[in-house]
Amino acid sequence: MTAEIAVRPVTDKAEFKTFVDIAYRLNSGTPHWVPPLRSDVFELLNRDKNPFYEHATVQLFLAWRGSEPVGRISAHIDHLALEQPVEQGMGPGTGNWGMMEAADEAVMHALIAAAEDWLRDQDMTRVIAPMSLSVWDEPGLLTKGHDHPPTIMMGHHNAAYQGWIEAAGYGEVKQLLTYRVPIIEGFPKIVNRIVASGERNAKINVRPIDMNRFDEEAELILSILNRAWSKNWGFVPITPREVQYIKGKLKPVIYPSINLIAEYDGEPAAFMLALPDVNEALIDMNGSLLPLGWAKLLWKLKRKRWKIGRVPLMGVLPEHQNSRLASQLAFMMIEYIRRWGVETMQADIAEVGWILEDNQGMVAIADAINGEINRVYSVYKKGL
Repeated sequence: MTAEIAVRPVTDKAEFKTFVDIAYRLNSGTPHWVPPLRSDVFELLNRDKNPFYEHATVQLFLAWRGSEPVGRISAHIDHLALEQPVEQGMGPGTGNWGMMEAADEAVMHALIAAAEDWLRDQDMTRVIAPMSLSVWDEPGLLTKGHDHPPTIMMGHHNAAYQGWIEAAGYGEVKQLLTYRVPIIEGFPKIVNRIVASGERNAKINVRPIDMNRFDEEAELILSILNRAWSKNWGFVPITPREVQYIKGKLKPVIYPSINLIAEYDGEPAAFMLALPDVNEALIDMNGSLLPLGWAKLLWKLKRKRWKIGRVPLMGVLPEHQNSRLASQLAFMMIEYIRRWGVETMQADIAEVGWILEDNQGMVAIADAINGEINRVYSVYKKGL
């Protein structure tokens, strides 16, 4: 079967459209896959719109059997990742591939081989994958949690992909975890005592973001994020242009009451973002807002009723990390998000993540609020 497969670079608009569309065809029978909006995928891959391309070199590939497209993959080099310390996961010589979809194992292996060849030609010596595209987009392969749909901004993959990728010589280097947290009944007493103690501390102020100063607030949050995550595995800094881009993408789904900034002694110290699970509305749209998708999505956003809310990002400035204050601020923010989610959104569940498996502080917080791991995304490595 391998001899029948031809893997070629995407070279024109028709092939670019095929690259996007093939995911919808190959995943049409994948249980719990949520079709992303095609417009979002086209924008992700648009060199003129996505600022990732300002510091990355990207090549898209399609696999063919005769005239039939049977798979896709992206091979890419994030030049900012090359500047990071090797002990943090990326570093010199590190390339990536991602956005892989394959009709069968032979197709997957042919695609991976083509991506590896391209990376070798670019003088890369190792691969960290999958990354689709940036570490800030959809990193990792879903290896646990195929029995339920992903939440907003999370990937979902054919369960067979794990075996196919590992058979191509890839070993797991890191697990990214998400936690399912029941929120209706509230958190354990110890958490409530920590929150109450923080509320009595005059130096602590936890406030919602100010939508009248949204640009300023978003830039503050993302600057904290860059500093807070700078020592984390896989970290690549968010550029000023990416800050502007992210602001525009997130603003339509931002509810101020669940996007919080924590101040200590009058200065910003931490933040926590929460988003409604827009996938609840997208799951039956087949990737299109037409003809009635816009109306349905806007109605959901206006109605403010979501079964699930996701906490995708939280950060504490380095000077406060590994302290009692850091965990106290985290517990306060997630409790405030829980209250608003239950009272206003009628939410049942919060999902927290992803969290690096060896981030002991965040794992301890997830455990303390009765979180249970509901999805695992595995990141793999291989020498070239």
